[in-house]
Formats: sequence, C-alpha cells, structure tokens
Amino acid sequence: MKRATLTFDNGPDRAITPAVLAILRRRNVRAHFFFLGKHLAEPEGRALVARVVAEGHFVGNHSFSHEVPLGDDPRPDAVAAEIAATEALLEPLVPGPKRFRPFGGGGILGPHLLSRAAVTHLVEHGSSCVLWTSVPRDWVDPSGWAARALADCLAQPHAVVVLHDIPDACLAGLEGFLDAAEREGIELVTDLPVSVTPILDGKIVGDLDAIVAP
Repeated sequence: MKRATLTFDNGPDRAITPAVLAILRRRNVRAHFFFLGKHLAEPEGRALVARVVAEGHFVGNHSFSHEVPLGDDPRPDAVAAEIAATEALLEPLVPGPKRFRPFGGGGILGPHLLSRAAVTHLVEHGSSCVLWTSVPRDWVDPSGWAARALADCLAQPHAVVVLHDIPDACLAGLEGFLDAAEREGIELVTDLPVSVTPILDGKIVGDLDAIVAP
C-alpha cells in the first residue's frame, strides 16, 4: 500500500488554517504543520498553534521570517534570529519533540537549506530536520496542485507532501485530493520516513552533504 504524510508550511493563517483543520477533522486525517515565527507574535497566531496541537496534529518550526534560506543567509546571528526565536515562541505551546523544516525557496533541495551553525544548533537542542519528497506547488496553482500531488504519492512508497495553509494555495484542492487519495487506496499517516529526517532528535542519521552549505 502507498503511504503519504501531509505537511503544511508557512502558517498559521487566521482564515486558512482553521479551514484546513476543519477538512482534516471531517476526514479523520492528521498532519504536520510547520509554522513561521513572524505569525506567532500576536495572541491569535499562538491560539491557532494551540488549536492545531489540541486537534492531534504535529507542529514544527519553519523559521521566523521565511526570507533567506539558512545556507545562503550571511547574518552571523541567522540561527538565533530564525530557528531559536521561533523555538522560543513554540516551546510553551508544543509538547514533545522539536522539528525544524528549512526554508527551501520554492521547495528546492540543496546546500542552501542549512548552514553548519544551523546543524550544530539542531543537534545541540535535540531537534529533527524534516525535509520532503513532493512539492506540488499549490501556491502557484491552487486548483491544479492535487493532480501532481496524487501522481507523486502513487510514484513513491511513502511521499511527504508539502502544502501551504496560506491564502491562494492548498485549500481549493484539498477535499478533492483527499477523495482521490482514498479512491487510490493511499494511506495517510503521520510518521516520517528516515529519508526525510537526516537529523533525528539531535542525532545525525543521514547524509547532510547535499543540504548544508560548504
């Protein structure tokens, strides 16, 4: 049986995140949400994090600003400003393991994802680095992404799909995608294949050469 893990990046959004949660609740699907620190400065954003956790989903860190991939960020304090600042906002709200998804700049895997300092921080803080295997580009094609996501899920034993709980992205196609996945017998799960977690709970378990700046 094919398996897929749904992940949602760049939220929380006051309108879209609750709508996504409502669909997932109706379909009894659990997912991973990777949130931006800049959306957690206001109480409304933090309340959405608490709601996501309460509804049985997993929450991770997707950097603070989502502007420059860490492997390309020249700031000496980039790790503190992007990873640690978001961790500080999430920590009171999110129990359990720390998960960090690097900003890829369009979902591209490469050495721009992480700096050596970022790797050191993740290891020292017992965090996991969570990558992906499917980027159907819902933010570019809100109505057509579902077909590409389904094709990726059918082509892989276990796809980790990147969607976005932001305006003009996944929402229009989400119900249809879930219908199609059910018809095709794709099992929607929350576990993450080892291939997408090269750092797991602070331990380097995969090859980092391709995703860390030299």
